[in-house]
Amino acid sequence: MSRFTLAILSCLLFVSTIVRATDVSYCDNNEEYQVKVHGVDISPDPIVTGQPATFSISANTNNVISRGKLVIEVSYFGWHIHSETHDLCDETSCPVAVGDFLVAHSQVLPGYTPPGKYSLTMKMLDGGRKELTCIKFSFKIGLGSSSSVADM
Repeated sequence: MSRFTLAILSCLLFVSTIVRATDVSYCDNNEEYQVKVHGVDISPDPIVTGQPATFSISANTNNVISRGKLVIEVSYFGWHIHSETHDLCDETSCPVAVGDFLVAHSQVLPGYTPPGKYSLTMKMLDGGRKELTCIKFSFKIGLGSSSSVADM
């Protein structure tokens, strides 16, 4: 293998550890949701406290969505620990046209967030509060970068 090929492979392996697709399931497998979710990418994975984390959700709709809300519930070891609601149009371009679209949310988790495996449930509601989709997935939070004597 040439050095160039080896360098390209190394870069690809490095990038694959930064962004990883996450297994997603619907809250109700028997429900015919208007919005179909194709996948969730989390970057970085695992999330590092004190640094920006981005959740990108790729989805598809057969109807125009002019406004709505994202309702997010987070659990840690089965215990509900956090809820938040976001305006859909703050997380994607509105109106959402028929076809594929991306919902992306970034935030920095506080340094005191404990490491471990978390569960997230996200409901997407339209302007009339009708549930367009509901998904569940897990994500991991690793240890934040700690300061050392060398950093001083």
